[in-house]
Amino acid sequence: MEFRPCIDIHNGKVKQIVGTSLVDEGNRAKENFVSERGADFFAEFYQSEGQRGGHVIMLNAKDSPYYEATKEQAIKALHAYPGGMQVGGGITADNAMEFIKEGASHVIVTSYVFKDGHISYENMRKLVDAVGKEHVVLDMSCRKRDDRYFVVTDRWQVFTEEEVTPEFLDSISAYCDELLIHAADVEGMSAGIEEDLVRLLGEWGKIPITYAGGVRDYDDIMKIRELGHGKLNVTIGSALDLFGGPLHFETVEQIVQDV
Repeated sequence: MEFRPCIDIHNGKVKQIVGTSLVDEGNRAKENFVSERGADFFAEFYQSEGQRGGHVIMLNAKDSPYYEATKEQAIKALHAYPGGMQVGGGITADNAMEFIKEGASHVIVTSYVFKDGHISYENMRKLVDAVGKEHVVLDMSCRKRDDRYFVVTDRWQVFTEEEVTPEFLDSISAYCDELLIHAADVEGMSAGIEEDLVRLLGEWGKIPITYAGGVRDYDDIMKIRELGHGKLNVTIGSALDLFGGPLHFETVEQIVQDV
């Protein structure tokens, strides 16, 4: 189990938002925290703490008037911590290598590999051809329907036909180095983790997986360790003191190291 830091960027600012509130029209989102510091500040901090494998997420769509400002912040973070951070948001086979050259250890792919309610293995292959499987992280947001978890797209609003099962995880793991899994129903709410999802992912656990969503206290970290059989990494956003939350970064580090 590892702690994986995060830097979410929206409208050119480092923020923590409620995931399901993000709307492209008007570039709106319900904000939990907005930093006056740049993304490079947080990247340098994570480097000083020896934290690797964190993710920089660009939350603006490419046609947003804020996209370039958001991208600029992401690049600053990658330059501040070369090889130490992953980057996601609008990644395709056409632009993935640009971010690797800017210092990203991995590119995180989301909507590019989903089409008409299903995963596009053709696009996954294109991405692997562009940068290599060892540089690819597949980011999937999941929501519960009828007691089963499905991948959701389009700002967490649209259910795909892809159910999160061991067989599905086996299939997609052939095209990526790691998985980043967001529990979309609790993302940014600090209201507790999706225990059933954590359990499902931990029982599979064949490649590195980072779980994101709902961590509200130190007990939740221990639950992720227990239910995930020690196989899941964890990221914490709104609940972390770096982003105005109650959980102390140093304490989180210590808990993860102890387990």
